[in-house]
Amino acid sequence: MNRQSRSAGCGSLAPARKVPRGGVRRRELAAVAERAFLEGGFAATTMQAIAERAGASKETFYRHFANKERLFAEIVRARSARILGPDRDAPTGAPAIVLAELGERALETLFDRESVALFRVVVAEAPRSPELGAIFYDQGPGRVLRQLARYLRWADATALLRCDEPDKAAELLLGAMLGPFHLRRVTAPDAAPPDAPARRAHVGAAIAMFLARYGPPGSGPAGA
Repeated sequence: MNRQSRSAGCGSLAPARKVPRGGVRRRELAAVAERAFLEGGFAATTMQAIAERAGASKETFYRHFANKERLFAEIVRARSARILGPDRDAPTGAPAIVLAELGERALETLFDRESVALFRVVVAEAPRSPELGAIFYDQGPGRVLRQLARYLRWADATALLRCDEPDKAAELLLGAMLGPFHLRRVTAPDAAPPDAPARRAHVGAAIAMFLARYGPPGSGPAGA
């Protein structure tokens, strides 16, 4: 299989695309803000302090981000993009390949130290700022689940899967991929993460179980 056909068939959930110059600066500002939130917390970090740290005027900062909540949403959305890739019109590709790529990227993100630190900030501050928790879920796990369900809906429509409840199926699959590691990661952040072969084996087992239930007719128990 040549590189072009492999790209079309395996597909990550989205291809790369060029970012306008203003978008680059926006990402730079969000990266500075993320470091500030991780060091000082969300509530105690002001937009003015972030602007100064970024070497930008407050007016420039507000031109990109209307408020601190939208800035935080941008940060979480950027992290979820590491799992999904940039948006595109419709994710496509063979389920075994697309789901494996997503699962491996999801585990890589889970074992990223800054991702765990950001999660801890949210857990610590959500009781006082419920909107922070809502933003984190919507732009992080919720966004991944929505895109995954969208792919499963497409795969069902094209008979690659038999999945008439894509939202539920997405939750089950992502839970199987991440669940065993998530609690361990947030409670023991310094524990050594599984190596790449172990992560691939775990993701592969979760997908095999998923396909046994949601595979197309004739592929296994789901089609029996």
